[in-house]
Amino acid sequence: MPASSVPALCHCRKFLLVRSVCVIFLFMFIFARKLIRLVEPSPAMLLCSALLFPLKSMGATQPVQPIQEPELMDVLDVPREYLSEKFVTFASDIDRFFGGERNYQESNESVFQLDVTRISGYGGDNSLEFSGRAKLHLPGTEKKLHLLVESDPEQNVSGETTQRKSAVNRKTTTSNRVSVGARYEKEKDDRWHYSTDAGIKIRAPLEPFTRARVSYTIREGEWMKKTTGTVFWFNSIGVGQSTQYDKERQLSEKVLFRASSGATWLHDKQNFDLGQSFTIYHTLNDRNAVSYQASASGATHPQWQVNGYALLLVYRHRLHRNWMFFELSPQVHFPKDRDFQASPLVSMRLEILFENK
Repeated sequence: MPASSVPALCHCRKFLLVRSVCVIFLFMFIFARKLIRLVEPSPAMLLCSALLFPLKSMGATQPVQPIQEPELMDVLDVPREYLSEKFVTFASDIDRFFGGERNYQESNESVFQLDVTRISGYGGDNSLEFSGRAKLHLPGTEKKLHLLVESDPEQNVSGETTQRKSAVNRKTTTSNRVSVGARYEKEKDDRWHYSTDAGIKIRAPLEPFTRARVSYTIREGEWMKKTTGTVFWFNSIGVGQSTQYDKERQLSEKVLFRASSGATWLHDKQNFDLGQSFTIYHTLNDRNAVSYQASASGATHPQWQVNGYALLLVYRHRLHRNWMFFELSPQVHFPKDRDFQASPLVSMRLEILFENK
């Protein structure tokens, strides 16, 4: 090979090498761009990455949200509220079945009650006593206004600490003291009950009267407590006030225990009439029930004294539907005026009791 051709060959080889390197770099550049386009993250790829590789696994920390679990007290409140409602319903049914004072005073329905009573033995002369009362709610008043018709309205101000207290305290004569009045009644939160009465006794001359009553009920554990206060004014007996405290508990599905304490004060006599009773109500079936009671009565004038004790049993039978009842009550009284000697009596009662629900 001639010497002049050697430098030309070297330049040619260098040119080919440079061109090859440039071509290689060009192909690498094109390949790199295509690869970048292929692996460019799309929104779908980002979502999958977030799901498959959470931030915690990448070093980021997130606050842990606590799982909301039901409170233990909330869980326990459900059966407790159910049992409480069931207890209140049972006590109300007992008062309604026995035609009690509480049922008449606090039911916002229309109530009609007519009694025919005969007492044999201590305090009775085998004659018949008629008594009755009615409370009729007026239409269009949301059961807040009632028309009242009662015999001897004075008897409805001192509560009912003793079962059928009228069996001994009332004279066994037909009452001629019928009264007519109006009542405003209101209930709040199933605990508070208010009523205000105004009326006249139909006799010559007419005698006006007024009464106001409030009661408060509270449930504490297995006990239900009820406090009732009444203030009144009658032209015949003057101004007075009565207070009654009941504490009751359901002993079983069909048995209720109730302890009642009461006091009635009369301004004209400056005296408190006191009463204490312990009663067990036993529902036998839907037509029959029995109550057992031990009670004591006393007074504060002229000095603190016990006026008597009493033991009694009341058997009550529903004769017809839900409105006719027969009641038989053997009783043994120990009055102070007989030196606390046993004085038995038997009371029989036929009662018609309507309640418009």
